[in-house]
Amino acid sequence: MFLSLSYLKLLGGIYLGWSLGSNDAANIFGTAVSSGMVKFRTAAVFIAIFVILGAIVGGMPGMKTIGGLTSQNVNTAFVISIAAAVAVTLLTILQLPVSTSQAVVGAILGIGILQKQINFDGLKKVIICWICTPIGAAIIAILLYLVLTYVLRRVVIHFLDFDRIVRIMLILSGAYGAYALGKNSVANVTGVYYQAGLLTPFLACLIGGASIVLGAVTYSKNVMMTVGKSVIPLNSFCALVVVLSEAMTIDIFAHIGVPVSTSQAVIGAVMGVGIVRNVKAVNFKALYRIFSGWLVTPVISCILSYILYRIFYM
Repeated sequence: MFLSLSYLKLLGGIYLGWSLGSNDAANIFGTAVSSGMVKFRTAAVFIAIFVILGAIVGGMPGMKTIGGLTSQNVNTAFVISIAAAVAVTLLTILQLPVSTSQAVVGAILGIGILQKQINFDGLKKVIICWICTPIGAAIIAILLYLVLTYVLRRVVIHFLDFDRIVRIMLILSGAYGAYALGKNSVANVTGVYYQAGLLTPFLACLIGGASIVLGAVTYSKNVMMTVGKSVIPLNSFCALVVVLSEAMTIDIFAHIGVPVSTSQAVIGAVMGVGIVRNVKAVNFKALYRIFSGWLVTPVISCILSYILYRIFYM
């Protein structure tokens, strides 16, 4: 009976995975879909396949980082998941590319404050990676834009062939991005349950990846359009640069073992393209709203986890 109740609490992680998929997974194909180069159905299929593959193959380093920020049991894992998911859902309804990583860490800190136990070395590593994410993505985007532009100027391609090539590259880049997303973000979904001893490594990666896919295919289209169009208008070539830059960025941090925000990576990449093309084209009002969402996310989830744990378990 106790074991069944414990597994029932895993629904909190599945809900969080759905919230993450509906928001963060949109960033993988957002610019491609909003630019009209890739259909949403096509994007959803590639996300479904490669997110789960990435989670199973490379999700464990991030699991250990997230799970190790404070001690966990099934109750704290459940509260953290619910608090983070509610914060992400609220900002998703507002169509803001919120950081699920920040929501999860904020919720973990709420529990850590109650337990008076926080791994500050691990927290410092996570925060440094958060700061570096949009900056790194912008730098990669600038370099990719310049390199690819240089190459294309020296290759004579008919405009119809160019469109076809860019579409294929967008799909391949999106598949790579989905794979990197699975590696990077599955820890946000089930890392605390793994640390609590409820799930084996394989089950944690599989369940986490599947719940991300569920959110991506059911509720991510609106956020895709927001990411792709609200900050800076993107043509197909710029969409390719953004998708590839974002994928490379989160893959790098997945290797480091720190789950970072795909939203921050994609916005950093979009800004990098905007800097190269024309900084005046950047919609700073939309950018301000996005940054505001990033700032309030960990605060909201921290407060929610603190309150929920005190209500139900203290």
